Amino acid sequence: MSLKDKLNAALASREQRLIRRRLPDPTADDHLVDFSSNDYLSLSQSSDLRKRFLRKLNDSPYVLGSGGSRLLVNGHAHAALEARLAAFFRAPAALLFNSGFDANVGFFSSVPQPGDVLVYDEHIHASVHDGMRASRVDARVSFRHNSVDSLRSTLDQLIATRPGLQTGECSAFVAVETLYSMDGTLAPLLQMVEMVESLLPLGNGYVVVDEAHSTGIYGPQGRGLVAAYGLEDRVFARLHTFGKALAGTGAVLLITPLVRDYLLNYARSLIYTTSLSYANIIAADCSFDLLEEREAEKLSQKLLDLCTYFLATLRRELAVHRISPDLLFLPPHLAIPRPETSSDPSTLPTPIIPVLTPHPRPLSAHLRVRGLNARPITWPTVPKGADRIRVCLHARNTREDVDRLVSGMIEWAESWETAGNSGRSDAGVERVGVVQAKL
Repeated sequence: MSLKDKLNAALASREQRLIRRRLPDPTADDHLVDFSSNDYLSLSQSSDLRKRFLRKLNDSPYVLGSGGSRLLVNGHAHAALEARLAAFFRAPAALLFNSGFDANVGFFSSVPQPGDVLVYDEHIHASVHDGMRASRVDARVSFRHNSVDSLRSTLDQLIATRPGLQTGECSAFVAVETLYSMDGTLAPLLQMVEMVESLLPLGNGYVVVDEAHSTGIYGPQGRGLVAAYGLEDRVFARLHTFGKALAGTGAVLLITPLVRDYLLNYARSLIYTTSLSYANIIAADCSFDLLEEREAEKLSQKLLDLCTYFLATLRRELAVHRISPDLLFLPPHLAIPRPETSSDPSTLPTPIIPVLTPHPRPLSAHLRVRGLNARPITWPTVPKGADRIRVCLHARNTREDVDRLVSGMIEWAESWETAGNSGRSDAGVERVGVVQAKL
C-alpha cells in the first residue's frame, strides 16, 4: 500500500468505528448554550477582562511578537510575569511554557534521571504520557485512579525491588492531576503527599501536580488545590495553565531555581520553539489581575453553586421519572457536598460532570436541536464502556440554562425508552445522531 492508501485506510477504520475526529464547524455552535468548553469562569466573554487587555496592550512599550525562543530573546514582560506568578503562587521559581502540553512534555522527558521511577494515575493526561515515553526512565507504573491504597502498593513494590529508592540514590516521581478533565474527580492530594513522604522518608519522592483544570476555580484567589491544602512547600512541581478558566494562552511550571535552570538547558519543548507573544503575556497578566483582586473568586463561587444545583436537579429528575441507570447515570463520586464537609477541598463540587450513557451521540444531537451544546465523549478518549456526555458548567450559565439541560436529558431518555431502543445496536442510531447534529 502507498502512504496515501495507508492514511486513508486508517481514517476509514476510525470512520467505521465512529471515532474519527473532525474540527467542528466554527459557526455551528454560535446559537447554542455552552456546556462544552473549558471556559469555566466565562472570562473569554468578560467585557472587563477585554477592556483591561486592550488598555494594557495599548500602553505597552513592547512589540507584539516575542522575536524568538526564550534563550534567544528573554522579554521583559515574560520575566516580569514569571516573577509575579512565583510570588502569587508562593513558589521558589516559575517558568513559562507555550502550553500545558509543552510543559508536561518538557518536564517529564528531561527531569527524571536514569534509574528513577515514574508512578502515575491511570487517568493522567496524554501530555504526561508523551513526556514519560521520551524520558530516560524505563520504570513507568500506573496506579488506580485516585486510589491511595493502589499508590501505596505500587510504591511498596518499587521500593522493595529497587535498592536505589531505599538509599535515596534514585527518585520516585508521582504524577497526578487535581481535577481530572473527563471524570470531574478531585485527587485526594493531601493523603497522597503524606503517603509519598512516609514511604520515602529520605525525601526522594517527588509529587508533580497538574492543576490545569483547577486554576482559577479552587483555593485562595484561585491558586488551586495545592494552595487550598497548604501544600506549596511539599509538592515538587506544579503546572498551571492559562487557556481554560483564565481565557488566555500558555502555562507556567512552579519549581525550584535548580529545576528551572535544568529545564532551560534540557527541556526541548521550551528550547526549540518561539516563546509566547507579548500579546499572550499581557492577556495572562490581566487574568491574574482578576485573580489577585478576588474578582474571579466571585465567579468561582457562582460556578460551584451552579454545579451543586445541576447535580441536585438531575438526580431528582432521574429518580422522579425512574430513568434506568443503564441509560443515564451519574457516577457516585459526584456527591452533593454536605455542610459539615464544606471545608474539605476533596468534597467540593466540580464544573466537569460526566453523564454516563451508552448512547452519547443521539443524546448530544437531541440537546443540540434544543439549543444546548453538550458534547459526546467516547473511546479512545475514555475507556470502552465509559461513554458519556461531558457537561462543563460556566459562571455565565444560569439556572434556567441548567433546567433546560436537565429537561432535555429526561425528555430524550423517556423517548428512547418508549421507542424500545435499549436493545438496539448503537451504530446506526449514532450515525443518525451525527447527521442531526450537523443539521
